[in-house]
Amino acid sequence: MVKTTDTLNLSVKDSLNTIPKDSIAKPIELLESIIEHTADSLIRQDLKNNKIILYDNARVHYKDIDLTAGYIEINNNTNVVWAKGIKDSVGNYSQLPIFKQGAEESTLDSIIFNFKTEKAKTWGLRTEQDGVFIRGEVTKKENDSTIYISNIIFTTSEKEKPDFYIKTRKAKIVPNKKLVIGLSNLVIKDVPTPLFLPFAYIPLTQGNVSGFIMPTWGDTAQQGYFLQNGGYYFAINDFVVLSVLGDVYSNGSWGLRTDSNYAVRYRFNGNFSFSFENLKNSIRGFDDFSETTNYNLRWSHSQDAKASPNSRISASVNLGSSTYFRESLNEYNTNSFLNNTLSSSVSYYKKFVGTPFNLSLSATHSQNTNTEQITMSLPSLQVNMDRIYPFAPRSGAKKNSLQKLGMTYSLKGDNRINTTDEFFFKKEMFETAQSGLQHNATFSTNMKVLKHFTLSPNANYKEVWYFDRINKTYDTTENEIVTDTINKFNTFREYSTGVSLSTTLYGMFNFNKGRLKKIRHVIRPSVSYGYRPDFSSYYEEVQRSEDENDVVEYSPFANGIFGGPGKGLSNSLSFSLNNTFEAKMMSKDSTKVEPENITLINNLNFSTSYNMAADSLKWSPVRMTAGTDFFNKKLKVNLNATLDPYAITASGAKINTFNINNGGSLFRLTSASLTMNYNLSSKKSNKQKNSKQQTAQANNSNGIFGEDLNASNNLNSDSQSGEENTKTAKLYNSTIPWNLNLAYSLNYQNSKRQNEISSNSLMFSGDIELTPKWKVGVSSGYDIKNKGFSYTQLRFSRDLDSWKLNFNWVPFGTRQTYYFFIGVKSSMLSDLKYDKRKVPDRRLF
Repeated sequence: MVKTTDTLNLSVKDSLNTIPKDSIAKPIELLESIIEHTADSLIRQDLKNNKIILYDNARVHYKDIDLTAGYIEINNNTNVVWAKGIKDSVGNYSQLPIFKQGAEESTLDSIIFNFKTEKAKTWGLRTEQDGVFIRGEVTKKENDSTIYISNIIFTTSEKEKPDFYIKTRKAKIVPNKKLVIGLSNLVIKDVPTPLFLPFAYIPLTQGNVSGFIMPTWGDTAQQGYFLQNGGYYFAINDFVVLSVLGDVYSNGSWGLRTDSNYAVRYRFNGNFSFSFENLKNSIRGFDDFSETTNYNLRWSHSQDAKASPNSRISASVNLGSSTYFRESLNEYNTNSFLNNTLSSSVSYYKKFVGTPFNLSLSATHSQNTNTEQITMSLPSLQVNMDRIYPFAPRSGAKKNSLQKLGMTYSLKGDNRINTTDEFFFKKEMFETAQSGLQHNATFSTNMKVLKHFTLSPNANYKEVWYFDRINKTYDTTENEIVTDTINKFNTFREYSTGVSLSTTLYGMFNFNKGRLKKIRHVIRPSVSYGYRPDFSSYYEEVQRSEDENDVVEYSPFANGIFGGPGKGLSNSLSFSLNNTFEAKMMSKDSTKVEPENITLINNLNFSTSYNMAADSLKWSPVRMTAGTDFFNKKLKVNLNATLDPYAITASGAKINTFNINNGGSLFRLTSASLTMNYNLSSKKSNKQKNSKQQTAQANNSNGIFGEDLNASNNLNSDSQSGEENTKTAKLYNSTIPWNLNLAYSLNYQNSKRQNEISSNSLMFSGDIELTPKWKVGVSSGYDIKNKGFSYTQLRFSRDLDSWKLNFNWVPFGTRQTYYFFIGVKSSMLSDLKYDKRKVPDRRLF
């Protein structure tokens, strides 16, 4: 039998090809994850009621939810968990429930939680949101993490009985987003105050957030009532923030300030601020009415060294009105007020890899606030070539003087502007601009002579280019010299050569008794010779009277920024003698067998010169400098003196006669100065300074002139960022940390036999912690010559745990003022404060 096959291979199919579906969706599992549970003492399963009971250090974990408590009961029928604390052996309520969901954590008295709906009801809530501690009586949590709380208090105090709190009946919290509260009352030490708030909205956003900045209020005798430092803080993005603050006064005066910080990690960071004030004195229409405007611009920029190893941009700008720091009603930078110079620099540096060249392009500014004179370089170009050795071998050390012959080159170009406040950034300031280029090349080498001496010959070449020159002519009509400036390329060249001989001598004095073992004296004498030809050929003559033979020389390059060529032959010898003294002493610790090195005199230097080409007064004054430390380098002493070998006449004119031949001593002491700095502190406060304090001390701003009177909005930044440790006081054997900085300065002048002390002053600054939370400080000084106190500042600070109290007072002087502040430390409640400032009553000139 033959089996047949359907060649069409057809089968009957449903043309609709549909599968019936259930209109009711299949329910998902009741729980989306496994519930894990543990306990130390008891885990009991109630099969009848389908419950699990956990006792002693019980823990339940579900998804991102973690619950620990002394007692936990799980109802599998309702998916509800009930947790509470337990009593310990002495009857104290312990192991309170701790509820964690993600990054949020709360401590509770008890809690009922539904794993399915993620709703919860709690009693005795204790949680923390961005530095604000929240305690609530009854709390309800919705499944979208929104929390509703009744009978709630807010505080920044970590104490069980907080120093203060804000009490309200109702509140709503959306974690990491916002906190909304109703009618609230401020309570201090459990005593309600008459301060009420109808409602409040507090953002809880992570990171920087924008918001209003509350102003400071006060009054002045000249401007009336005022509001200062009020404005808005803009959190633009993760890299840039900006604050805009304003001041208003009842007599119409006003001020505006902007401050911006920016930073890009591993690339650069900086700060920019601009201040402008329009100040009115008295009232318009009165005889004593006056009006003035002041401004100040500050910018600092630094580049991370890792961003670009071969190039960098940096900026340090401080420019503005010369009277800004003296007349501003809202500027309390103490060092800027006492300093009479403003300076700025913006620079770009580039190292050309593979070549010895580097380039620096900068714009600089220097301003004297007393004379209102301003000097600017816009721009200044510097090209340098590192030292190269044309005759050095490709490998190995340089053995002879020819191989050690090195060459350096530099090019400096400058466009310099001299102006005043009146014409600053106006077209007039560019009319007197001066520019020029200067080339410098130096050749030098060294060699050993007689084994112990180093001989170093050198040669220098300089070429200067200017784009204008001075031309002087005699006007026969007016009988005077007329000076004209001609725009024309001009140049001059000069060169010089020299040689120096130096060595080092060591002297040792041995002692066999006592702790002192040796004294070492190091002497470094040096003699140098310098020669420069006479370049007076560049000078020109001009007739100065009707007599044609009555002429005077002048330099066409007199107005050049790099000066003119040297006039007259220079053929001089220079002498210097440097000394240091060190001692080796055995330590008082008998376990140490090696002596310690102690510096007795850091430096004792003498220098002078002898010009063989001069026709008189060939010897220059002897200059002496000395410096040493005492008391474990706490006392630093520096001494400078100038000794002149020549005598002077009764009128004070120097004559070509040695002073000893004129009946005097070998030298005349013409000037001297003495400075001493002494830092004292208790052992507890004798801590290593951080980098910020070291930088301040290097800039001579370590508090010897007083601290800045910061605005209230800034009190919670630098002053507390690194001082969050809780201080505790001991009842017995307590220590009182203190520090004292002393600075003494004495200057003596006797160049014309005036024999006078030109200045004699003592500055001091110190702080003392009367208790771990009370700190008092003072900065002042006394002018011994003029018999008066200098700028004086008194400081009082009290740490009130969650609050901070500051009082700064300048009791007298043109800067007489005070500032009082009391407020909450936490930045979240920084507007909860009271501050009062007395603005200095300064007359505007």
